[in-house]
Amino acid sequence: MTELSDCKIIELPKEEDPRGSLTYIYEEKHVPFAIRRVFYIYDVPAGKDRGAHAHKECWQMIIAASGALEVYLNDGKDEKVVTLNRPYQGLLVPPGIWAHERAFTTGALCLVLASHDYEEEDYIRDFDTYRSIYGR
Repeated sequence: MTELSDCKIIELPKEEDPRGSLTYIYEEKHVPFAIRRVFYIYDVPAGKDRGAHAHKECWQMIIAASGALEVYLNDGKDEKVVTLNRPYQGLLVPPGIWAHERAFTTGALCLVLASHDYEEEDYIRDFDTYRSIYGR
């Protein structure tokens, strides 16, 4: 059973020089899974949220590549909110965790690395259904 303690902030490499900063990510080194899909969320209107689902098998790493956002996490028993606002940090979200991205700042860019291709059957989109499966 996955727990909130399995959700971790991972420090990514950060290279700095007078030209600016650069962060790179290697699968199965900085991210503990093979990356099958990359997507990003942007132009989120004020007051709107994204996510609000759990995955049965897919792992994700969520990164605020620009700006900031909050990620509400729930494991069926406990909940917590993580603020992402550094492009060299990623939030690891294993399967079985409800994740809900919210409070996007203007111009925020949310980058997500995923272990699986998009498969609708991997999603649990109803919180009551999620709690009936993962509630403790």
